[in-house]
Amino acid sequence: MKIGFDNEKYLRMQSEHIKERIGQFGDKLYLEFGGKLFDDYHASRVLPGFAPDSKLRMLLQLADQAEIVIAINAADIEKNKVRQDLGITYDVDVLRLIQEFQDKGLYVGSVVITQYDGQSGADLFKSKLEHMGIRVYRHYCIEGYPSNVPLIVSDEGYGKNDYIETSRPLVIITAPGPGSGKMATCLSQLYHENKRGIQAGYAKFETFPIWNLPLKHPVNLAYEAATADLNDVNMIDPFHLEAYGETTVNYNRDVDIFPVLTAIFEGIYGTSPYKSPTDMGVNMAGFCIMDDAACREASCQEIIRRYYQALNRLAQDECNSDEVYKINLLMNQAKIKPDMRRVVEPCLRRAEEIGAPAASMELPDGTLVTGKTSDLLGASAALLLNAIKVLAGIGHAVHLIAPSAIEPIQTLKTNYLGSKNPRLHTDEVLIALSMSAATDETARLALTQLPKLRGCQVHTSVMLSPVDIKIFHKLGVDLTSEPVYEHKRLYH
Repeated sequence: MKIGFDNEKYLRMQSEHIKERIGQFGDKLYLEFGGKLFDDYHASRVLPGFAPDSKLRMLLQLADQAEIVIAINAADIEKNKVRQDLGITYDVDVLRLIQEFQDKGLYVGSVVITQYDGQSGADLFKSKLEHMGIRVYRHYCIEGYPSNVPLIVSDEGYGKNDYIETSRPLVIITAPGPGSGKMATCLSQLYHENKRGIQAGYAKFETFPIWNLPLKHPVNLAYEAATADLNDVNMIDPFHLEAYGETTVNYNRDVDIFPVLTAIFEGIYGTSPYKSPTDMGVNMAGFCIMDDAACREASCQEIIRRYYQALNRLAQDECNSDEVYKINLLMNQAKIKPDMRRVVEPCLRRAEEIGAPAASMELPDGTLVTGKTSDLLGASAALLLNAIKVLAGIGHAVHLIAPSAIEPIQTLKTNYLGSKNPRLHTDEVLIALSMSAATDETARLALTQLPKLRGCQVHTSVMLSPVDIKIFHKLGVDLTSEPVYEHKRLYH
């Protein structure tokens, strides 16, 4: 993928801007970190050149002043919401985040469960964390939120929430994903700090939407596609337009909550330091795009990937049709269609030719490779072998794994482990390849090509098993699938 973003310039500009914002406030700053802190793969896909850990690298410069609070929505715990890029639930991701932060030398002070309304799953998660020695707080649903400002900014509103005890001047509020209640957590804390006579400030660090790009720029449309399940909508910031006569982009939840934030600041300082939601942000990403065309193309491809993911979730009854309709509308606005994803057409053509599942991959140089279902291998497993053969310059007819080595694995699966599918999955074929590599130089050469698959694109004619999805993710491959089950069954 062509580089379109200057990451080093971004690190310099962003670090300086955050430090300036910290200096504007007194005793404590609550900094809402939107998106992902150290694995922002969405940003790296739509802004090619953006490093997934850029935010973390900046935060490490302030590690001795910073404390992290992780927010998770009680409703997301209850419905086992999954983080699509990692394939794990939000509650599991909270544990992963805590461990990752601690391993990198960052202090995690606590976890806050937001929009709590007696959910049993949230209670169990709270107990689990507390048994692990992690402090947990609860923030409650507020009737009429966010428009009923008098109730919200009262002892019956934010006042009912647990006060999160923090010990450092910079408090980072982060979360497994969008809709976790990060901003509400910050505002609640400002209310409680004010009651305690502590001067506290708030700022927002969120990469998307990018405020100084056009409203319908593909980068911003890709953000809407990524949050289609939340029904987030990018919009012109009316407060900024009124205050400065300047058109900037924000999104509906920030615009909706701005009067609440203004009321809280007026209660603390007598006036608000911010005239608009855009003022709250510290995002410098828009100034670091060095190839707009590359970022536009990358973002259009991301919208198409999100469309296929939504179709898959709909087929699996994990979302409703509104999410699909919204992303389809975004594709219309961006003037793109699903077949503009290059791997789709060869995959579907191959599947039609053989009358069985097939898969296609686009390699780093643009070469398209396909894989088909056979008696020995599933389409995804065959695709992986074919792709690394091309990368290693190995002839298609060469067997990297002898059929005689595959057959015993099939016997193990069907005769001893009770599997109905004798074909090897991607994980099984990679293990078999590793064993062949111990004695075969050609297999060893092929195995060393696997790192080159990172960033490659794959499309399959049927939805894959969780095992295959996980392997493609570990390899860093961007996967889409037709919303079709391989077999017509009541139970998959």
